[in-house]
This record gives sequence, C-alpha cells and structure tokens, in this order.
Amino acid sequence: MIRKIFTIVEETHREGTEAVKPATRKAAAIAVIDNPFAGRHALDLEDLVAIGAMLGGLLGERAVHALGIDPGAVESYGKAAIVGEDGELEHAAAILHPKLGAPFRTAVEKGAALIPSAKKRGGMGAAIDVPLGHKDAAFVRSHFDAMEIRVPDAPRRNEIVVAVVVTDSGRPLPRIGGLTPSEIIGKDGLR
Repeated sequence: MIRKIFTIVEETHREGTEAVKPATRKAAAIAVIDNPFAGRHALDLEDLVAIGAMLGGLLGERAVHALGIDPGAVESYGKAAIVGEDGELEHAAAILHPKLGAPFRTAVEKGAALIPSAKKRGGMGAAIDVPLGHKDAAFVRSHFDAMEIRVPDAPRRNEIVVAVVVTDSGRPLPRIGGLTPSEIIGKDGLR
C-alpha cells in the first residue's frame, strides 16, 4: 500500500532584509500510496477512509519528530493530497476528511481548529500548497501560511500523495494584527 514516506523540514532564517530569530520551521511528512479505486467508480470508499485514519497518526508523528519538538509545541497544521490521473478528487477527500483528523490531532496534542486542507489531481512531480492555520484558533492571522510539497516520481496514475504539515511558529515576522497566540482561548477552534 505505501510505496514511500519521507519528511521535509524548512527553516526560514531571513525574510526580506531582516533576520528571523528564532528561525521559523515547518515539517511535512508525505506518503505515496496505492489508490485501490484507481480507474473505477465506487460508492463505498471506506478503504480510503481507513487509510486516512492510519496516515493521520503515522504522518503526524513523523512531522512532529522531524521538528524535534514536543507534540504540544506544534503551533499550526495542515493536510493535502494529490490523486493520480486514474483517481477521483473524492478519493483524496475520503483520505483527508472523515478520519485523518483525530489521529493527527493526537499527534500534535489537541487541535481545536479545523485542519486546513487542499486536494487536486496531478501527474508525477505535481506540486501542492498545503494550507496552514493555528491548531487551536482559526483567527490567528500570523499562522495563515502554506508549505509547497512535491514528490518527483509521484503520484503515478494509480497513486495518491498524502501530506501533513506542522510548524513550531507562525509566518516569519508577522505584523498584520489580529488575535495573537497569547490571546487564544482554544474552546471553539476559532479564538
């Protein structure tokens, strides 16, 4: 089922002309999996839902580990999938939406806010921007961001690329106002 898994860590030390101290860091954990429904329409996508549940925990833990932080220190998160040519967008939705979230939230300790997501169909080497938002409060503007990911040899026609991203901070040098992390109440996922 899984052809490959890898992680990417991105550190930003300068933004424009300014130093970023400490550096902002993002980590993506990515899996390339077989699509059991490639090339055929199926009403019951439960097999992909189960795969999403498994990948939420596996990839979430790997992304947190890549940053070398405690799960509770994760500040923002996001998820995305690219379906190969013989798949449907609904195959990506089946992985990302029904059950991936709960184990991903366990991997990052809490996560009251919705997990931003993106999905698309593409061929080998297709890129996708994984949208990011604060894990406990959607209105924290400093954490509206994204991380671009791509796998040079995926997805093949019958594959799906699944990615989760976590950060230990917001954007580099945020300054557009809004709710700050210190003002988060964290009960409704919004503030």
